[in-house]
Amino acid sequence: MRFIDAEEVRTRLTYEVAIPLVREAMIAVSAGTTRQLLRSILPLGGEDLFGVMPGWLGDGRPFGAKLISVFPGAFAAGGPSHQGVIVMFDPESGAPTAVVDATEVTAIRTAAASAVATDALARPGPARLTILGYGRQAEEHLRAIPKVRSISDVRVWGRNPAHAAAFAERMATQSGLPVTAAADVRAAVADAGIICTVTAASEPILAGAWIAPGAHVNLVGSGHAGQAEGDVELIVRGRLIADSRSGVIAQCGEFLRAKAAGRVDDSHVAAEIGEVLAGVASGRRDGEEITVYKSLGHVAQDLASAEALLTGG
Repeated sequence: MRFIDAEEVRTRLTYEVAIPLVREAMIAVSAGTTRQLLRSILPLGGEDLFGVMPGWLGDGRPFGAKLISVFPGAFAAGGPSHQGVIVMFDPESGAPTAVVDATEVTAIRTAAASAVATDALARPGPARLTILGYGRQAEEHLRAIPKVRSISDVRVWGRNPAHAAAFAERMATQSGLPVTAAADVRAAVADAGIICTVTAASEPILAGAWIAPGAHVNLVGSGHAGQAEGDVELIVRGRLIADSRSGVIAQCGEFLRAKAAGRVDDSHVAAEIGEVLAGVASGRRDGEEITVYKSLGHVAQDLASAEALLTGG
């Protein structure tokens, strides 16, 4: 059995590799050529969670599962909040073939998925990028989004102003882009064409009323029904595109709050991103529309990433 550690994932799973393979994985999910179950999430007390995500990439391709822990306190202590492994199995013999570091795969494939959605849904041309959060996903999104759009400048917001300022300074040096920290969320998202929320917020930090017409929003940080980064108005105003329709209807905190308030029903999930990418559903329909991509994370993204690492693809 092969073990692929974090260093190998970081070295080989570049965005030039990850963005196309995530794109194809999500097309396959919506086309029904993959198989997967909804994520099982086991509460461990407090904010800590353990998730199990099983799936199969389809005929002749591997099956497996991601086992992931989510410990927000670990990030506060200076470590990763998401840690785990992806276990891969041979489709012919059923034998386990590999264990892959899921911490790194998750970090990279999540930002790659946002880049795929941004490429499909954001208006063309240069844009201001706003990132709400300053953790690992904030770093990866700042690296990934410029792969698909020309970014004029970046604004960052986080609950700790000193940490946000330090993040902005560090990422300006690394990216070569103008990166500044904003005093509050409203100032951060003003005139932003692309907004990525990558926080551990359990209650909304982003109000739909603050979003400029034509903006694209990637809702990434809230990963289960008990969390919401965006408010009800954001869901109501936005054209909501899901990574998985069934996942969003069952587990998206922002959508479930808007539904409970009687503001939307299940039909408000306009399409899956795979349907948009395949050209069987509309994404953005005009330049003034607000598009919202809800990323809960999909095991097909993890399995496709692990498969590419195993095969050298």
